Formats: sequence, structure tokens, C-alpha cells
Amino acid sequence: MKKTLPLLWLMVALLSGFTAAAQDAVEYAERVPTENFSRQTLQARAADWVEHHFAYGPKTNLKTNAEAGTVSVQGTVKVKPVDNKGQNLERTARFEFTFTATDQGYNYSVGHFQVIADPQQLDQLVPMEAYLAQLAAEKNVDKTKNDKRVRAQANSLASEIAMSFRGYMSQIPTAEDGSVGLPAGSSAGN
Repeated sequence: MKKTLPLLWLMVALLSGFTAAAQDAVEYAERVPTENFSRQTLQARAADWVEHHFAYGPKTNLKTNAEAGTVSVQGTVKVKPVDNKGQNLERTARFEFTFTATDQGYNYSVGHFQVIADPQQLDQLVPMEAYLAQLAAEKNVDKTKNDKRVRAQANSLASEIAMSFRGYMSQIPTAEDGSVGLPAGSSAGN
């Protein structure tokens, strides 16, 4: 009995830890340090990506503020739960991309996912966590695993969007920051 009780508590603790880990919000956020670029350059580059290279449309609520160094936009992606027969049911999801330039670099995030759960009611958005709870409560969840499937898809999409943005930001030409060639304190012969 003395050995059984601690073992039982250990199992409960482990199982509750796995449950908590599985319930993390669908989001990707990163703080990127930079030394070579001004806030204005970083904000302009982010705004250019959103305006010309953002592949997750239709996009809405585009807001840029050069003075504050911010950019935000809502984009659109598709998630695909399955029906009882294993056929994909495509659902539209909206997300928010936010960017803030700082003196040390920039911060950005992809998150605040919302799903159009009912294709007949296009104006009703359900927060992703509530939608995942709906999927988990379905009677065929053991077969479809839609809650896990859609969470994995949304996390993958958030990561894909972030990588697209980060890849674009990592290719800032030096001339965009107003400097050309070697820094003033350097010389090629020394």
C-alpha cells in the first residue's frame, strides 16, 4: 500500500502534465536580435512582406505604423478535419500576424487563430481552442482524431508562415539601411 500510493500519484502527475502540454495555444512567436538595421528599415521590410509577399489571403485589417514600428494583418488558411469516412472537410481559419520593430531587433507572432466551423455561417468565427474542444467532444473522435489533427495542422501553418516571414527578413539588402561597402571604421588593407 505504501508503494502503491506514491506510484499512483506519480502516474496522475505524469498524465496531467501530458494533458497540459497538449493544450498549448496555437501560436508562433519569436524575438529576433539585429544590430545592423534601424527600426525604420525593419518596419519597412515587414510592411513590404505583408503588402507584396504575404501568401495567406485574402488578407484584411492591414495596419502599418512607421513611427511605432508596427505591422499587423489578418490572413486566411485552411484546416482539414475528416468525416467518418476519412474524407477531408476543408474549414477556413483566420489568423493574426503582428510585427514590432525595437531598438534591439524585432518581435513577431502568428496566432489568434479563429475557425469558420460552420460553412453555412461564414460570418461566425470560433476561437481555435473552442473549435478544438468541439472536435474533441465529437463521438467519433477516437476514430478521426480531429482535435489532434487540426491542432497539428494549425501549428504547422503558424510555423510555415513564420518561416516565410523570417526568410524574407533575413535577406535585407545592406543598401536598404543607407550604408554601402565597409563600415567607416574599417579599412580593407588592415
